[in-house]
Amino acid sequence: MPRVLLLGAGGQLGMQLARKLNGETELISLTRAELDFFDAAAVRAAIHRVEPEIVINAAAYTAVDRAEQEPELARIVNAVAPGVIAEELQQTNGWLIHYSTDYVFDGSGTQPWREPDATGPLNVYGQTKLDGELAIAATGCRHVVLRTSWVYAAEGRNFLNTMLRLGREREQLKVVDDQIGAPTSAEAITEATRAVLRQLIAGGEAADANGVYHLTCAGETSWCGFARAIFAAFASKQKSPEVIPIPTEAYPTPAMRPRNSRLNCEKFTRQFGFSMPHWEDALAAVASAISSTI
Repeated sequence: MPRVLLLGAGGQLGMQLARKLNGETELISLTRAELDFFDAAAVRAAIHRVEPEIVINAAAYTAVDRAEQEPELARIVNAVAPGVIAEELQQTNGWLIHYSTDYVFDGSGTQPWREPDATGPLNVYGQTKLDGELAIAATGCRHVVLRTSWVYAAEGRNFLNTMLRLGREREQLKVVDDQIGAPTSAEAITEATRAVLRQLIAGGEAADANGVYHLTCAGETSWCGFARAIFAAFASKQKSPEVIPIPTEAYPTPAMRPRNSRLNCEKFTRQFGFSMPHWEDALAAVASAISSTI
């Protein structure tokens, strides 16, 4: 089995990856507590120690609004550390699987973004994630960068769990209705990552895999639509508040958000032979998993 180093194993995506990949690969998982991403020497040392054939980097600074006040911290985790990882793998001819975001785009228009489209981040988080992509590419390391959007899971701090908590506390919730994208579960991203790994491990077509890909669940909705779907999925478990649609301007935040977060994922499907589920089906699967534990 290939030796795979998973970084960020304590996050909502990292936990899913650790569960699914354990046993399929010789997996070494490190959480943020076990590897200090603010220490480039420590990152290099970890890669030297493990000698992985593939690194999956699920670690990221994802506090979008806080990044506006902590740009240097976001830059170190989202841009500097991925570049360091890529430099090390370039020396060993290893592969890097890295996750990025729809926030690299400016959110204009209504058409789904394709990989070659011009980027234009609106906030510090998006800029640091884009800088990470560029740092990886600059090393010449073999890489698969997966841009995704609106990530959530049964565990962790995310929109799903925030809505469920607020729904238990309030009779009404006002939710933005003019930002459009695809809620994407960590579980679905994990299954797609397994498809990537299978190709990289098998070789052959893997030679053509190098590059950036878009990876989200199918379909689209607004944050308001997502919220309503969440409460519908959990209607038998808790009360559902009234969800009131509002424009972005009515909910000001420190970081600007893109209005159009649609991503065209055809390139990923062609290369890896894997199609993501519809976002509503992915939500149903997560809701079922949560409900079984309540």
